[in-house]
Amino acid sequence: EQDDKTAEIEDYRKKIKRAKMPKEADKEAIKQLKRLEQMHPDSAEATVSRTYLDWLVELPWHKSSRDNFDIGKAKGVLEKDHYGLEKVKDRILEYLSVRKLNPKMKGPILCFVGPPGVGKTSLGQSIARALNRKFIRISLGGIRDEAEIRGHRRTYIGALPGRILQGLKQCGSNNPVFMMDEIDKLGADFRGDPSAALLEALDPEQNASFSDHFLNIPFDLSKVMFILTANLTDTIPSALLDRMEVISLSGYTEQEKIAIAQKYLIPRQITENGLKTRSVKISSAALQQMISEYTSEAGLRNFEREIAAICRKIDRNIAERKKEPFSVTRGNLHKYLGIPKYGPDMEKEENQVGLSTGLAWTQAGGELLYVEASLIAGKGDLIVTGQLGDIMQESARAAVSYARANLTSWGVKDKDFESSDIHIHVPAGAIPKDGPSAGIAMATALISAFTYKSVRNDVAMTGEITLRGRVLPIGGLKEKALGAMRAGIRTVIIPDKNKRDLAELPRHLKRKIEFVPVKHMSEVLARAIIEPKAKTRPKRSGSKRK
Repeated sequence: EQDDKTAEIEDYRKKIKRAKMPKEADKEAIKQLKRLEQMHPDSAEATVSRTYLDWLVELPWHKSSRDNFDIGKAKGVLEKDHYGLEKVKDRILEYLSVRKLNPKMKGPILCFVGPPGVGKTSLGQSIARALNRKFIRISLGGIRDEAEIRGHRRTYIGALPGRILQGLKQCGSNNPVFMMDEIDKLGADFRGDPSAALLEALDPEQNASFSDHFLNIPFDLSKVMFILTANLTDTIPSALLDRMEVISLSGYTEQEKIAIAQKYLIPRQITENGLKTRSVKISSAALQQMISEYTSEAGLRNFEREIAAICRKIDRNIAERKKEPFSVTRGNLHKYLGIPKYGPDMEKEENQVGLSTGLAWTQAGGELLYVEASLIAGKGDLIVTGQLGDIMQESARAAVSYARANLTSWGVKDKDFESSDIHIHVPAGAIPKDGPSAGIAMATALISAFTYKSVRNDVAMTGEITLRGRVLPIGGLKEKALGAMRAGIRTVIIPDKNKRDLAELPRHLKRKIEFVPVKHMSEVLARAIIEPKAKTRPKRSGSKRK
């Protein structure tokens, strides 16, 4: 038994030498080894020391993978794996270029923010391939315990280091691409706040000496490239957000989706469903119809599911010995996918009084938001329905105040206002809606209802309104514009201060949609409200107005 113990101590000694730890860690390892020598091999204390020494010698203190400094090759890998996403690709190639000229450069902390299904997680893997680094991914969704990030103290039974050091040990390299998914889903409770524990790890100035509770010795994380993903930044604590470089990934346009389907999705689904490329043909027109009538999303997940459904149907036809090849066109798409799930909304609606089209931003991308205003006999009250949040209700009040203050300029008498209740409704009542950007849509619907003039149905608008009728800027313009394009809108009214965001929109989007920048509500009304040809005004009645 004594021989076994001596052999074990000798083995640890060799491992400590091989690990080439920094001075502080080396000192601690030798101290623990001396303590282990004094203990009985079967004691609980000896087990704790062994676990600690095992971690110390197995961590990659000096092991790094060699970076690929061939910019052309790295660019090739990124282009092959992902279509579009130019901003992200440029950022990675810039990082590589700087690293080539300054090898001591600290790793960046990037945060990809965008709707589900746009390729944030898979982008991390292709970045690791482009840089020739190891890849680790952990999901932070639902983590509520600070010890998951920073580990437990050694004194606890079953203590372990946190997820960060576990990941580094697992990949055996101290400069991997470390992906933390769903940073916006982190929780906090009585066990501590994990997002606060991340502050040190995700700060390039501090993480050269990251301290884990279990190790209790600083570990250098400055060579690690951290990539975080989130659907939205609202729930990320501001101190943490400040440490990250946020890169927004917005949804794809119809053309981009078709190109991605032809290049990546269809070949992948053909392989996964055991088909041959020659036996399946899906026309561009069929893909276009799938995007507009079978899916309604910014990303590509549901689109890929629909392609998989077609492949499964073809599998079954082959199993039933039907003749190949199978060609899917616009005409026979319904045989494979059933009836369309989404109809093009805009074609159904004519120009109406009191119905305007706003634009909303959701986690899944942009979409249309209809705003209805109606006048009913009453005493000047405001009714707001459609499960609207506090900010949206305030927008509705501001729109009403603006309309009331300017009644005379549209030839409406104040007594008309006082003898009517105003009802503002935003359909799809089961979906909670909030934000200030529907302000001008509400004001337009209201003024239309008062003046009996129709609102153009091919014009959508987004912007916050003030009591004096100024139009203030909003966020998420690209997503909203993509949502408008999906719905077949041709003119979008935007706040003048959002003009700078137009530079980031794809060219073909700007060709298809006319963007009208406005500073004041009067400009909105000039574009959105149709002047009636006839001079006669309809009688006031409930049936005329919607």
